[in-house]
Amino acid sequence: MNAVQTMTVESLLADVGDHGMSAEHALLLANRSETQALMLAAAALRDRGFYNGVSYSRKVFIPLTHLCRDVCHYCTFAKTPKKIQQAYLPVEQVLAQVKVAESMGCKEALFTLGEKPELRYKAARDALAAMGFASTLEYLAEVAARVLAETNVLPHINAGCMDDAEIAMLRPVSASMGIMLESASSRLCEKGMPHYGSPDKDPALRLETIARAGRAMVPFTSGILIGIGETRLERVESLLALRELHHRYGHIQEIIVQNFRAKPNTKMASAPEPDLNELLWTIAVARLIFGAQMSIQAPPNLSPGVLPQLVAAGLNDWGGVSPLTPDFVNPEAPWPHLETLTKETAGAGKHLHERLTIYPQYVRDYTRWLDPALHTKVLHYSDAQGLPKEECWVAGQDIDAPTAELNLLRAEPELLKNYAQVSADINLLLERALRVEALSEDDIVRLFSARGSDFSAVCRAADQLRQQRCGEQVSYVVTRNINYTNVCYFKCQFCAFSKGKLSENLRGRPYDLSGEEISRRALEAWQRGASEVCMQGGIHPEYTGQTYLDIVATLRAATPDMHIHAFSPLEVWQGAETLGLDLETYLHRLKEAGLHTLPGTAAEVLDDEVRAVLCPDKINTEQWLAVMAAAHKVGLRSTATIMYGHVDNYQSWARHLLRVRRLQSQTGGFTEFVPLPFVPAEAPIYLKGKSRRGPSFREAVLMHAVSRLVFNGLIDNIQASWVKMGEQGVEALLNAGVNDLGGTLMNETITRAAGAVHGQETAPELMEARIRRAGRVPFQRNTLYGAADPQQSQRSRVAAPLADVVNTPALKYERSKLTSDEGLIAVE
Repeated sequence: MNAVQTMTVESLLADVGDHGMSAEHALLLANRSETQALMLAAAALRDRGFYNGVSYSRKVFIPLTHLCRDVCHYCTFAKTPKKIQQAYLPVEQVLAQVKVAESMGCKEALFTLGEKPELRYKAARDALAAMGFASTLEYLAEVAARVLAETNVLPHINAGCMDDAEIAMLRPVSASMGIMLESASSRLCEKGMPHYGSPDKDPALRLETIARAGRAMVPFTSGILIGIGETRLERVESLLALRELHHRYGHIQEIIVQNFRAKPNTKMASAPEPDLNELLWTIAVARLIFGAQMSIQAPPNLSPGVLPQLVAAGLNDWGGVSPLTPDFVNPEAPWPHLETLTKETAGAGKHLHERLTIYPQYVRDYTRWLDPALHTKVLHYSDAQGLPKEECWVAGQDIDAPTAELNLLRAEPELLKNYAQVSADINLLLERALRVEALSEDDIVRLFSARGSDFSAVCRAADQLRQQRCGEQVSYVVTRNINYTNVCYFKCQFCAFSKGKLSENLRGRPYDLSGEEISRRALEAWQRGASEVCMQGGIHPEYTGQTYLDIVATLRAATPDMHIHAFSPLEVWQGAETLGLDLETYLHRLKEAGLHTLPGTAAEVLDDEVRAVLCPDKINTEQWLAVMAAAHKVGLRSTATIMYGHVDNYQSWARHLLRVRRLQSQTGGFTEFVPLPFVPAEAPIYLKGKSRRGPSFREAVLMHAVSRLVFNGLIDNIQASWVKMGEQGVEALLNAGVNDLGGTLMNETITRAAGAVHGQETAPELMEARIRRAGRVPFQRNTLYGAADPQQSQRSRVAAPLADVVNTPALKYERSKLTSDEGLIAVE
C-alpha cells in the first residue's frame, strides 16, 4: 500500500477546489467510510456555487410510450403491447395535458419513452406507420414541435441512445435532453445482472450518446442509479466518466444521484435498497468530484422524511416536480407537495426556487446552446440570471407584485426564522458595504443573485443605509416633461417612442414641436407650480447643436425662473458634433444660454456588449461617460440612470454601477441614481422575441437596494420610477433603500409609449399620500434637492387641469425652436 492510498480523509479533502478533486483522489474515496466528513466538505463546496438556494423544475411528465426493447430487471415503466391500451399517446392527448399543466405554472414537459420499441415490437411499428412515422423518435419530434408551437412549455427529452442525426432532429424542439448513464460498469450487463438483455444499457453506447450531445451543444442531464449491484468504486468511475465528457464539451448541466427502489413484479423485487448512508455518501462524493458549479440532484419523492439530510450532503436541486402527473418511473413514490418541499428545504437552511429545464448558465449563453426556435420562449420565462421569473409582474403593467417578495420586505428580522438562513457571504458583503468599503464586480453580481432571506437581508441593509444617509424624508419634484420631437434617426431596439419615415415601430404621427408650443407648455407648467421642466426628444436628423440652444432660449424667455433640466448625453454629443465643437465648449454654451442640469438618460446599460445589441448606433459607454465628465467639469450637475431587464445580465449591471461610481468619485456631479426597469409591452426588441419581459420584481427591488449599497457615501439619492413600478412597487422600494419618487410628470409620454399604464401625472397630494402610507415624511424639493419655492409649492396644490397639448406635425423643413416669425426655415 503506497502513501497515496493511506492518505487521511482530511488530506484527500484538502485537494478539493471549486472544480472538484483529482481523479486519483476521487478513486480513493471508494474505500472511505467517513460519510459525515465528506458531507461537511461537500456542503461547503455546494454553498460556494449555489449559496442559499435549492432549485426545482415545475414540470408535466409525458410518458409518450411505455414500450421498450430493453428488459432492465428493476423497471416497471416498460410494458409489453398486451399490457397497454395504446402504443403511443396521441398528440392531441399530449397537448391537452400540457395545456392543463401550463395553467398550473409548469414550464417543462418531460418526455420519457422506452428505447426504440419499433425494433422489437410489431405493434410499435404498426402504430407508427398508421400515424405516418418510421420511428419513435420521429414521432417524438413531431409531438415536441406541437408542444412548442401551441404552448409556452419547454420540452425536455429523455430519448435514450441516439445517433447524430437523431440528436440533430430533436435539438430544434427541445430546450434540453438527457440520458441516465446509470453505471459505467459493463459488468452490470452480464448474465444475472440488472442490465442483461438490455442492449441500450451498454455503457459505451450511453457515453457515446452523451458525447454526441456535447458535440451538438445540447444542454444535457445524466446521472447514476445506485443500489443495483454496483460497487462504490464503480460509482466513482461512473461519475468520473461523466466529468471527463463535461470537461470536454461543457454541456452537462446536472448530475442525478437516484437511489434504486425495489418494485413488485420485477426480477429485483427482493433486492435490498441502498440505505440512507449510501445515498448521502454518494451525493457527497458526486459534489466533491464535480465541484462547486455542477448541479447535483436527487429525486425528493424517493427519500421522504430525510430531505434536509440530502441537502446537508451537498445537493442543490430536487429535479422536476409535477403538480399534475405522477412519477411514471417510480409510480409508488408520489411527488411531495411544493409547500412541503419548501418547508423541508427551509428546514435545511435553504431557499427553494424554481428553475427551467435548461439551467441558468446555458440560458445566459442561449444563442450557443439553443436552436433559434427556442430563443423566444426561453427569453419569455427568464430573468437576467437565467432563472425563471416566478411571478406575472411586468414593469409598467397593472399586475400585482409577488406576495413572497412583499412578505420578505415587510417581515421583521425575528419573523424571518421560518425562512432559509442568510448566506454567510451575503452577511460579509453587507457589513463591508455599510462600512463604506468599495464592492467589486463579483460582489455586486452576488448581491443581485440574492433570493429568499438573502434578498430580505440586502433590502434591510439598504434601508438601514437610507435611514442613516437621508432620514425618514421622501422627496419628489413637480415637473413637466416636454418631449419636443418623436422623430429620431437612431434605431434603438428598446424604444417605442421614436417615429420616423422608415421607422420599424411607426405607431403614430411624427411630430416636431414649434417654439410657441414649447413656450406654452413651459408657461403652463410654471403656473401649475412646476419648479422644473425636463426636455428630451428624439434625435431629429435636421437638428443641430443650435436647435438645443434655441430650445433653452425659448424656455428662458417664457419662464425665467424655471429650472431647465434638459438634453441627454446623446443629444449633447450630437449637438456638439454638428457644430464642430468639443464637448466642454458646447456645454459651456448651453450653460450660458440657461441650462441648469442634465438628465442621465441614454445610458441604458453602460456595457458595450449589451449596447451592441440594444442600441448599436448610439453613443458608446466611453462617450456617455465623457459627456457627463465634461458636464460636471463645467458646473452642470446631472442624474445617472440605468435601463435594465432586456438583453443584459448581472455582470453588465455591476459594470454599469461601477462606472457610474468611478466617475462620481472623480467629479461628484451626479445628484441621484434612477433605475428604470425595461417596459417590454411595445418595445421592438421584445415584439421581435429577442429580449426578456423586463426584470423580475425581485430584480427591480434589488436594483435599487444594491445601488444604495454600491453608492454609499457617493450618491445619496436613489429614485424610484413610479410610472414604471406602480403603487406596490413604490411601497416595496421605500423599504429597500429608496428616498425619492422623482417627478410628478405632467405629460409623461415615453414610458406610456412603451406600454406602461400607471398614468401620466401624480398630483402632489397623491404623491404625498403615497409617501405617508409608507410611514415616511413627504418633502417637495427642487431639482438639486433643496426645498421647493414656497409660492410654487402652493400653486402645485391648486393646479388647474392640463390643457390639451398640440403635437405640431413634423414637416419637410427645419422647424426653429425660437418663437419669432422667422421660425420656419426652408430646406432645399
